[in-house]
Amino acid sequence: MNQPAPLPLSVLIVDDEPPARERLQRLIGELPGWTVAGCCASGAEALEEIDRTRPAIVLLDVRMPGMTGIETAQRLAALPRPPAVVFTTAYDEYALDAFDSEAVGYLLKPVRRERLLAALQHAARLGPPLGQSGGAPAEASETGGAAAPRRHVTVRVREGFRLIPTKDVHYFRADHKYVTVRHRGGEELIDDTLRSLEQEFAEDFVRVHRAYLVRVDDIEALERIDDGAYSLRLRPSGETLPVSRRQLTELKRRLGAAHAGRHGM
Repeated sequence: MNQPAPLPLSVLIVDDEPPARERLQRLIGELPGWTVAGCCASGAEALEEIDRTRPAIVLLDVRMPGMTGIETAQRLAALPRPPAVVFTTAYDEYALDAFDSEAVGYLLKPVRRERLLAALQHAARLGPPLGQSGGAPAEASETGGAAAPRRHVTVRVREGFRLIPTKDVHYFRADHKYVTVRHRGGEELIDDTLRSLEQEFAEDFVRVHRAYLVRVDDIEALERIDDGAYSLRLRPSGETLPVSRRQLTELKRRLGAAHAGRHGM
């Protein structure tokens, strides 16, 4: 039997400038597999339209009168099944605030067709879109607890900013004023501090040295070396990292708990 063609993914455009809305509407109309759910001129209007149309992705301008794009995104993040948000703006100084609002992409105006397509595809890959085959529930606690950790970290690249899924991160390394994220695709500098990353990602990462925060599931072995010190061997690369005596007790505890969890103990 022939499989039915997948439904187009819907995109809501939110921008207070008519020419910007018209440009995005035209560009999306040229992209196969995507459709415009509607156009809005304000954050308040967008909240009503999202409830009605259930778009997969929202293209959201940052600077708008009244409710700003950042404020609108924060409201969207509190929904049980939020759409993915991609910001559009002419002002790149808002990028970090945008990602703090759980945006999954960031486009500088004038938006180019190829950049738009890449941003939409990236947003669609990050999770089941809202209103398409059942969206995933929001990560934030519904009981008012602490905010869930990010699903990605933001790195600066030549063309602006890029998101690295935290599930792809092997470790974070501090070096003087900088922190490097080592991930499946290589490594880049990020603006976070190692201390803040340790607090945010405490469930999945463990501090093994003053300069290293490592994903527990990527630790293949804890090895004692000749002088009585220890090192870690990571999977799948086999790379080794130093372990400080100060972190050894907690590291052994975390590795023991991870081993017990994998074996149902």
